Amino acid sequence: MSAREPARHLLHVFSTFVAAGPQVRTVELVRALGPAYRHSFVALDGRTQAFDLLRGNAGARLLAAPLAGGPLARMGTLARVRGLRRLMDRERADLVLTYNWGSFDAILAARGRGAPPHVHHEDGFNADEAVRQKRRRIWLRRFGLRRARRVVVVSERLLQIALEVWKLPRARVQLIRNGIEVERFATRGPAGEVRERLGIAPDALVVGTVGHLRPVKRLERLLEAAARADPTRLGRALHVLVVGEGPERAALEDAARRRPPPGGAVHFVGHQSELSPFYAAMDVFALSSDSEQLPVALLEALASGLAVAATDVGDVRVVLPPEQAPFVVPVEEPTRPQRLAAALETLLCNAALRRSLASANRERVSKAYSFQAMQRAYRDLYEEAMAARPSAASVPDSSS
Repeated sequence: MSAREPARHLLHVFSTFVAAGPQVRTVELVRALGPAYRHSFVALDGRTQAFDLLRGNAGARLLAAPLAGGPLARMGTLARVRGLRRLMDRERADLVLTYNWGSFDAILAARGRGAPPHVHHEDGFNADEAVRQKRRRIWLRRFGLRRARRVVVVSERLLQIALEVWKLPRARVQLIRNGIEVERFATRGPAGEVRERLGIAPDALVVGTVGHLRPVKRLERLLEAAARADPTRLGRALHVLVVGEGPERAALEDAARRRPPPGGAVHFVGHQSELSPFYAAMDVFALSSDSEQLPVALLEALASGLAVAATDVGDVRVVLPPEQAPFVVPVEEPTRPQRLAAALETLLCNAALRRSLASANRERVSKAYSFQAMQRAYRDLYEEAMAARPSAASVPDSSS
């Protein structure tokens, strides 16, 4: 970009801007894209905790959501769609970016004549669509997303759904897999710092997980699996380390008090901006969700050299190397806590196996899931989407 060329303006519309996977990924992309772009963020529910990760970034700002907190603020009202369209007209962005089902009102607002180019991102489903999608939402996605310049999906499973269920044209759908800065996690630091702070003995075993504490993550399944572990076989105290914040925390803390893991405890440490020390404190990483697509925390765990026990959701089996297959458990079976418990127990009782899996996992994530590749793919996509329209700086204001 030349010194005289203005920065491209990207308007991001989220249903919520808490520090969860898609939001944190977007924050990382904003940092990496640099001064050639400026960014405005809208959180339709008014929750903006993830914006704290961008404090001090001169190219990012937070906008108030239309009708936030008012009687017409609920999703699906014509008033909110119109409010979002007025916001788009006022901001005159070069590109509107929407994220997941909760931003559907913004998708509708971006369909109108004269709206900026629009790219939609799909990362997966919440608890209400973990098993099957709602018919009404399928039809609305078919209708609403056909005019988007592109619909970005993060997993092969979502690509299949977009094409076969939502019936979107193949040329409009693009798979961009999540990626991470592998080098940030590849060298595991000492485990002692976090363990000492939490009162976990150096020789104890630690199962950890990272994510937003909401129902679809099914953290109670992980707590039950840990509580089922055989203390005689383990031979050491077992602790569970939960990194993340969310609406399920109080209920999970209550469950952990009622049934702790053998000889140990469950430690809730909230959201953490620097995750490497927490991965370093873990012996095994666990994923217990009912629905995922390509979770960033899983990639970080692989780069951190952790063996993994996970439910078989989304692209988890695709991401993991073949050596990890025995530790991916079905999510549909009624015996799933037992199956997850057995997978965890096998890994916790075999340090040599954990070391072998650590090597395979690091190699897998390094080859296939780099942040640099993801960043290039998003930058190229956004530039292509904006190419058909001149910069907003040169477009007359339609309201004048």
